[in-house]
Amino acid sequence: MSDTAYDSSPAMMAARGQTYGKATQQLEAQRAVPMRRPPTDIQARQTARQAPLPDFFGETRRPEEPITAGAPFGAGPGPMAAGIPMMPTAADEAVRELRVIAQQYRSDELMDLLDAYEFQA
Repeated sequence: MSDTAYDSSPAMMAARGQTYGKATQQLEAQRAVPMRRPPTDIQARQTARQAPLPDFFGETRRPEEPITAGAPFGAGPGPMAAGIPMMPTAADEAVRELRVIAQQYRSDELMDLLDAYEFQA
């Protein structure tokens, strides 16, 4: 099997609910100029075949980096520094709601408490 765009043409199809004779015209046009797979499909197959698999049992490429780099625990940069988006937790949502309440009711004590909580986290 070759990797050209002429492999595995999609089946010919005509839209339903057309006026009399239009479906036949569509099918004849498809016979005259056969449809092909989109180039992105071909490129994806070729790229998948060419991409080498990582060597999971080989030597590390980053010997100085801790194994916990990118994790929210342990040594190394956390998820934010590694560019990994963090999902908000229930505590984050509660702090946001309390901050809105503190701003609406002008509670300096609650704002100070929230600032202290976020500074420790």
